[in-house]
Amino acid sequence: MDSQYGKLHNLFEQNFLEYSSYVIRERAIPDIHDGLKPVQRRILQTLFNMDDGRFHKVANVVGETMKLHPHGDASIFAALVNLANKEYLIERQGNFGNIYTGDQASAARYIECRLTPLAREILFNKDLTDYVESYDSRMLEPVTLPAKLPMLLLLGADGIAVGMATKIMPHNFCELLAAQIKLLRHEEIILYPDFQKKGLVDVSQYDHGNGRIRCRARIEELNDKTIIIKDIPHGTTTQTLIESVEKAAKAGKIKILSINDYTAEEVEVEINLARGVYAKETIEALYAFTDCEVAITPNLTLIKDNQPLICTVEEVLEHNTQKLVKDLTRELEIDLARLNEKLHARRLEQIFIEERLYKQIEEETSYKAVIQRVSASLQPFSGELLRPISTEDVERLLEIRIKRISRYDINKQQKEIKEINSEIKKITLHLKDMVGYTISFLDDLLKKYGHLYPRQTELCEFEEVSARSVAQANLVVGYQRATGFLGSNIKAEDEKQDFSLNCSEYDRLLLIFQDGMYKVIPVTDKLFVGHELVWLGVIAEGLVFNVLYRDGLENLTYAKRFTTPKFIMEKEYRLFPEDKRSRILLLLMGEGASAHVSLAPSARAKSNTMEVFFDEYLIKNPNAKGKRIAARVVRKVADSTGKVMPRPQKQNLPLLALVSPPQEDDTRKEREGDEGSEKG
Repeated sequence: MDSQYGKLHNLFEQNFLEYSSYVIRERAIPDIHDGLKPVQRRILQTLFNMDDGRFHKVANVVGETMKLHPHGDASIFAALVNLANKEYLIERQGNFGNIYTGDQASAARYIECRLTPLAREILFNKDLTDYVESYDSRMLEPVTLPAKLPMLLLLGADGIAVGMATKIMPHNFCELLAAQIKLLRHEEIILYPDFQKKGLVDVSQYDHGNGRIRCRARIEELNDKTIIIKDIPHGTTTQTLIESVEKAAKAGKIKILSINDYTAEEVEVEINLARGVYAKETIEALYAFTDCEVAITPNLTLIKDNQPLICTVEEVLEHNTQKLVKDLTRELEIDLARLNEKLHARRLEQIFIEERLYKQIEEETSYKAVIQRVSASLQPFSGELLRPISTEDVERLLEIRIKRISRYDINKQQKEIKEINSEIKKITLHLKDMVGYTISFLDDLLKKYGHLYPRQTELCEFEEVSARSVAQANLVVGYQRATGFLGSNIKAEDEKQDFSLNCSEYDRLLLIFQDGMYKVIPVTDKLFVGHELVWLGVIAEGLVFNVLYRDGLENLTYAKRFTTPKFIMEKEYRLFPEDKRSRILLLLMGEGASAHVSLAPSARAKSNTMEVFFDEYLIKNPNAKGKRIAARVVRKVADSTGKVMPRPQKQNLPLLALVSPPQEDDTRKEREGDEGSEKG
């Protein structure tokens, strides 16, 4: 049984590995050499095979591509439309959809396409291409195309495979070529993404293609009540952006009157604002709550030498630049070999005709004898030739027609030989300085095509928009002391006992209880917190808390000051050690706070009252003990006006909190304790 299970396990493991490897290499992840996924490579190769300068029906292109691609016409059509809309390699005719609105392309039978001049110039060279059999062995397809540009960085890529994914950002055509030139000159390079949909992008965390970027829509303020969205972030459409705005409006995060999409060739989304709402504040809210700002996490995963690999932008560009030098070198070497062969053939032909060697074969009776006679007659001229004479050379000479011999132009032949020698000399010079030749090649591409591809996206740094800071305070959190419940569904009923606070759903609420415990919670609908809450407020930087509390163990009162405490959500903290007799007597907010304190009577004391000015105390940690205000027991605490502070009142901003005056039995115990100390 165990052996059968082991065999089954091994079978599944082997098949899964084969499947995952296939998906990674053959479907989802692009190759570093030409930057293309297999379906894209097959589409371009098919267009090259069909290319006659005219447009082809996309349906025909898809059908021809199916001879190379085994996954059906739907995937081919989608990939072709996507590739065509990038506007580098495929020229479109007809409705290929709208990248701004997300509208789909027309049916394949209605639209046409062909290769662009750029694609013809940089992608194809049969001499540099390795071919393998297609899936059904009926045709040959390229392993990779000999691309002369870093297509991986130019086009970008998205793909999800088994256990891995890739998300490569597109870059600007001119900047890529300029960076390659800098690399060849051993200069520093910096590359950042560029998107067709324009907009703004913050690349401060790009991290060479594996960090994080933030893309924003370009929003213009037409007037106080009208906002126009001109560009949209990468990865969005006007449809998804409008849906996100409407969703935020329904949730009460922004207030709009209407939203209209007038997008055609350029993005134009108009937002009209509701009464009492203005454009400046709404723009910040749009960045915080809608797809007007999106964060993207690039992941530069690719296939190199048949293996998946994570690289940086600079490593990819370095690889493609070195590959370009090698490819151009191979092209020159192939051209040089062809020119040498052509020169050899022209010299043979010149000798054969001008020296009238063809007359020596008139009396030969066999083809073999003719070959031998011509070969022998050419031997005296072998020093003028580039290589030894072969049988193929002789056969080529014998194929020359009499008509051509009779019209042979010596001057024209010498001119052709001179031109060939000139080309050979030029290529030889290029081969001696391949770096200079490569730079010249890239410069020519920039001059020819650079004006077609200006930078679309504006690079800038923008501050993080805090959702909490721009959120509307559209919730009212209430606290009922009688029931002990707190939340946005709770309504404060007793103005003297209960709290009420305006806040947003992103705020964090600080709760301080009479026994000195405090904690921070998110805004909630309904939560039981007990009957001893003395302060409720929104967490904010720089709040100053002034506290008088009684230490139950010592029966003495301490004053302390602290600012907004650090916290972990829902965790309980304490302002002083826990004891059932310890409690907060007074809590005031801000600078300049003071309190009037009544002490237990003492015959030795000149006065039984004192004033506490909190500004005289240092601001310390929330858990610091504080400073004792008197050696005697405190009987009563009042505010600076001399009145005993009432229970917390209804408030919009938490400015002061509960004062709990001593109960009657506590007062008696304090008095007895004080009298006992005097008797002692």
